Amino acid sequence: MSDREAYPNAPVVLVAVEVRHPTAGSLSHAEQVKIKQLLGSQLPLLRTATMMNVQATVGAAPDVTTERAPRYVSRDRTTAVTLRSGAAVIETTRYERYERLRDLAALVFEARQTVAPVDGVERLGLRYIDELRVPENGDGTASWESWVDPTLLGPLLIGSRLGLSASHWEGTAVFSNGPDMNLVLRSGPREGYAVDPSGDLKRAAPPPGPFFLVDIDSFWTPSGEVPEFDAEKLLTVLDDLHNPVRTLFEGLITERLRKEVLRNGG
Repeated sequence: MSDREAYPNAPVVLVAVEVRHPTAGSLSHAEQVKIKQLLGSQLPLLRTATMMNVQATVGAAPDVTTERAPRYVSRDRTTAVTLRSGAAVIETTRYERYERLRDLAALVFEARQTVAPVDGVERLGLRYIDELRVPENGDGTASWESWVDPTLLGPLLIGSRLGLSASHWEGTAVFSNGPDMNLVLRSGPREGYAVDPSGDLKRAAPPPGPFFLVDIDSFWTPSGEVPEFDAEKLLTVLDDLHNPVRTLFEGLITERLRKEVLRNGG
């Protein structure tokens, strides 16, 4: 897989790996410290994340609870791992190659099971969020026909035939990628940022402006028995989830985008 082209001006702004598991007890302080030691120099900063969980019930007010969970952060604040009661989440705004993300996932999976084992796996997901930014028109807008595949421009093309101007639309497609595996694509033109530069994780922040969102969520939800939380098996599934992501992304962009934008390291 290492022969994949690494674009100097890659559009990916956030990559996340999430493993959902049956709810486990909160990690003790000693367990949090032990996991910090296992994560080593990659994620040396131990913080506390606070999340709100909302459980909606028909005919009743939503049940809102607050969860506090350990969050391990890199010194440059571009990568973090949060160990919630029902999930382990890896996030990075400094994505270089899949192999490096996989190595970090292996470290996190092993640390979780070594220190405080969980009872199984309910979902494994791999998500890529891309902001495609191209040279703007003189009026501050962007024309997408030359940069992305026509299949992403349905409302725009229909509008042009009818003499209407489509300035905003959102497309969603769900693909099957094998037993219990699915891939969701969300796409469409946006303004500003898909991932807030002032958020918890630092990211490169170009001037706000028009961009085309490509959000790919590849995930596995076992439909039979709940499998064990086995690090090696999870990494194999993660590979299977990753395989179609690059193929899909490359099929959604044009050669002009590759040449004039993605390969432009300036």
